[in-house]
Amino acid sequence: MDQEIKQKSRTLAAKTVQLYKHLSAHKKETVLSEQLLRSGANVGANLAKSEMALGKNDQLAKVYLALQDCAEAKYWLEVLNDNDFLTEFEFTDNLKECDEMGKVLISLLKKLRAEMKP
Repeated sequence: MDQEIKQKSRTLAAKTVQLYKHLSAHKKETVLSEQLLRSGANVGANLAKSEMALGKNDQLAKVYLALQDCAEAKYWLEVLNDNDFLTEFEFTDNLKECDEMGKVLISLLKKLRAEMKP
């Protein structure tokens, strides 16, 4: 797997962890932010698992799970924002990170599907 993809997933995880720490310490919000933390960190975890996949179908499934986690992280960001837990910058910066990661994952899925065709 491309180093750029790995780095992007680690950046997303790091930003998610930082936002979780901030929300739990300063806003006393843990329930929603724990969901965000889990989904944001799972993107990279599923990509790491995809490198040890049993075959192309398994790899494709794990990358798709990473994409689903990315979409879930966006959802939790929106919920947190809708309920005034995030500043405009926190929301847009983290949403941008999720959007960029989602685009990278979609490209990776297309590449993997193309490799599977005879």
